[in-house]
Amino acid sequence: MAFEKLTNSINDLNDNVRDLAKSSTEYYKLDLYKKIIKGVISMVNMMLLGFICLIALFFVSIAVALGISNAIGVPSAGFFIVGAFYLLIFLIIWFFGKKHIEKIILIKSSRTFFND
Repeated sequence: MAFEKLTNSINDLNDNVRDLAKSSTEYYKLDLYKKIIKGVISMVNMMLLGFICLIALFFVSIAVALGISNAIGVPSAGFFIVGAFYLLIFLIIWFFGKKHIEKIILIKSSRTFFND
């Protein structure tokens, strides 16, 4: 009689441990899914915002280049000046800004991924 109760208790414990493991696995799957979706949504939002800003920058650059060309009187000079400005910005970021940009991206992505 005592052995039957002990056997039943052990079997119940075994079932409870299996249920706990299954529930924990399902929880971690859902948590991982939630974090992945949050990251994807954040990336899509940033890409969309970046694309819109890039289009705006394109039109502003053309307007500035045409304005400089009209002020100087040489039709292509404004475009060369604007191009040189963007080349200078690119080189500054290439040589001095990599670590800073990497740090910003790491901090923002970790906040998105680990904040709950």
